[in-house]
Amino acid sequence: MNVYKSKANELRGTNLEEITKLARRHYHIIESKNPHRIPHVKSKYFTKGKVFINNYWEHNNQKTPRERMMRLRLYPCAIDLLRNTTYPPDTIYTNVDMNIGLHRFYGQTPNGKYFCIQVQENKRNGRKEFISVFPIKKPN
Repeated sequence: MNVYKSKANELRGTNLEEITKLARRHYHIIESKNPHRIPHVKSKYFTKGKVFINNYWEHNNQKTPRERMMRLRLYPCAIDLLRNTTYPPDTIYTNVDMNIGLHRFYGQTPNGKYFCIQVQENKRNGRKEFISVFPIKKPN
């Protein structure tokens, strides 16, 4: 399995409020670079295709505060991985809807922690959305 080594550091903070503020700052920088549109980053793996990042916040708010804090710390690393990785992901299609694919990319922070990001792709219209980032044990 190929693991991308991120150059971005994890967010530092002592509580959820502090880390949320820092993660939102990263999001708003990306948002300001594409005005009048939904915020997105261009991914090398998807041949400079757009990956929309606004759905991440809805998904993250459904988690417990502890879980949210762990995931928000990895936000800059996830964006770096999304932009720069060329390694192929693990792709999963559900039996319920074969038009929706879930791509899982694996990464490593500069201090050695492993994480996974999920990108959902709609095959009908080609839209890709960054859904989630979470810490994992060392992948196989």
